[in-house]
Amino acid sequence: MGKRIVNTHKAASQKTGRLVWNHSTHMHGLIPVLERLVHLDGIQTVTPGEIGRVKGHMPKMQLRVSVPIQGGFKIIARQGKTVQEVFILTILDREQLEEAIAIAMKN
Repeated sequence: MGKRIVNTHKAASQKTGRLVWNHSTHMHGLIPVLERLVHLDGIQTVTPGEIGRVKGHMPKMQLRVSVPIQGGFKIIARQGKTVQEVFILTILDREQLEEAIAIAMKN
């Protein structure tokens, strides 16, 4: 089977994913990245989750694919001493999702 290519330029008539707003607090700078991510092919739903603090310091924002969940993956977003879970429902596999995240982080 061939790999599916992530298309960043969607036609206006194609359906985009959705970003779920279920918390009043989010990591600084995370929402713009997630808003770009939902416009990429294969992303169905993005739900920010629990936010917390960690000991280590991450100067720049980093999104890392963590574990598979039913219908997608859990992503760990880190910046500074803050960490936030993000749940992504997608038809993409791990490598394709990592590529999509890299594209969303660049823009």
